[in-house]
Amino acid sequence: MGILMDFFYVSVSFQALCGIAHIYDKARLLRFWFGLRPVVLFFKPETVEVVLSSNALLEKTFVYEFLAPWFKQGLITSSGSKWKTRRRLLTPAFHFRILDDFLPVIDSHARYLAEKLRDEVGSKSFDLVPYITLCSLDILCETAMGKYVGAQKRDTPYVKALNAASHLFGTRFMKPWLWPEFIFSMTDDGKKFKESTDIMDEFTRGVIRERKSYVTGEMKGGMAMEEAFKKDSGGGRRRKAFLDLLLTEHLSDSRFTEEDITEEVNTFMFAGHDTTAVGMSWALYLIGQDPEVQKRCQEELEAIFGDDRDRALTTEDVKDLKYIECVLKESQRLYPSLPYIGRESSCDVVVNGYTIPAGTNCMIFTYMLHRDEEVFPNPEKFDPDRFLPENAVGRHPFAYVPFSAGPRNCIGQRFAMMEQKVVLAHVLLNYEVKSLVPRDQLQLTAEMVLRSHNGILMQITPRNR
Repeated sequence: MGILMDFFYVSVSFQALCGIAHIYDKARLLRFWFGLRPVVLFFKPETVEVVLSSNALLEKTFVYEFLAPWFKQGLITSSGSKWKTRRRLLTPAFHFRILDDFLPVIDSHARYLAEKLRDEVGSKSFDLVPYITLCSLDILCETAMGKYVGAQKRDTPYVKALNAASHLFGTRFMKPWLWPEFIFSMTDDGKKFKESTDIMDEFTRGVIRERKSYVTGEMKGGMAMEEAFKKDSGGGRRRKAFLDLLLTEHLSDSRFTEEDITEEVNTFMFAGHDTTAVGMSWALYLIGQDPEVQKRCQEELEAIFGDDRDRALTTEDVKDLKYIECVLKESQRLYPSLPYIGRESSCDVVVNGYTIPAGTNCMIFTYMLHRDEEVFPNPEKFDPDRFLPENAVGRHPFAYVPFSAGPRNCIGQRFAMMEQKVVLAHVLLNYEVKSLVPRDQLQLTAEMVLRSHNGILMQITPRNR
């Protein structure tokens, strides 16, 4: 193997693993043991390309088995022919023309977030992440299920359950003694995880039943299916949600069942809320560290909005947020929401002259990949200009993979980028943001997503109108 260094990851922190990868940078590959599981770490573009572009490495790592009680065999956890069929089915749901229908929902909740942040004006410091997370949950519930839950206004059982299940999944991942299901299920955490997933599952099924009943009732009354989906149960106009797209498939093809819809809605909720929320939080943290970048963001917004900061964003506005897109990409380079991407080899694979045996867990170390000095000179510098089109020419296509890459890349990356642009636009239209914790004092932790253990502490000041 690239470097035959065996140790048990159980006792090694995220920072220590970063240090080890840095020390053995020239080795290109690193093998270690995660509990009793052999793992190979990839953090160079040419080796990452082999893993992510390979059709022999489409299986997700064993960790995703922990999610089976939650969303069974949804897009993230399924494999083989089921995954290929489901991927073909769902890809059109994320076409840019359909995403345009989601924009007013995203805009509305981002606008409310900007109002909620006024509660923190004058605070010496506050943690930004909870505000951003609740906004993301509101956006996802309405775009995924067509259901307004008001996460930013009040506690709800569904939101509590989603947060609890996501946290417990991450903590279980870091405790190999809890990997066996029969052990985990007997612990307090295991019981809480099951209780949380049951709450979410029943909520999702209830929304599906309610929506299906309404649509089929209208169809029995002679209304065309497409028209029925344009209305809600009160008879008003309704924007098409992800659930509606899945129900359309279900009503057109009985082989796609209500169980399949539940799997995919639950998958979308899990995959989209934490990853997108921490992505936006890290972007605002870095903007709050760099007054010049913040000024350029606000100049771009002023060029688009002029004096009318209160109007809703349009599709063209989102396209025109080119510098803010560079900021988001650079923040995902430095602080990728997913610091690792896992695959399991189904057969022997040769990488950089070494044979990776079948059954090995292949971990793309995104955090260190994005700090490759050969690709990103002065890698710790926050420099959004790296992602201007002229500066990205010739860059290795697998040097930057915040949404993974290859055949199993993130199906929702366009949705995530649109959501992040809109939320950042509303925050920066209304506030000057200042980050209070220097980067060298962040306490990074990597469970499911990359977080700061001591929070992302900020101050905000209203901008002059």
